[in-house]
Amino acid sequence: MAWSYYIYYRVDAAQTGACAAAVRKLLAAIRDRTGIRGRVLKKRNEPLLWMEIYEPVMDEAQFEWELAEAVAASGINALLQTGSARHVECFAE
Repeated sequence: MAWSYYIYYRVDAAQTGACAAAVRKLLAAIRDRTGIRGRVLKKRNEPLLWMEIYEPVMDEAQFEWELAEAVAASGINALLQTGSARHVECFAE
């Protein structure tokens, strides 16, 4: 079964440039490690709410391992709004 991962979070307004760089690093790491080309979206009328999308994910355990490693290496968690966190949702057809 193929899975689609949707990961959303709120970026600190003072860190949008640094967060954009961290997301590029994260997406590149995931692409290099898994072959999955992720993308990032920003919510209309709420530009600090970002969402990463990864699909299709065939091996969710391996993907989640690689994602955790890439997130830690990117430093993205330090760039989120105070009290915010990355929320992961996973869906299949």
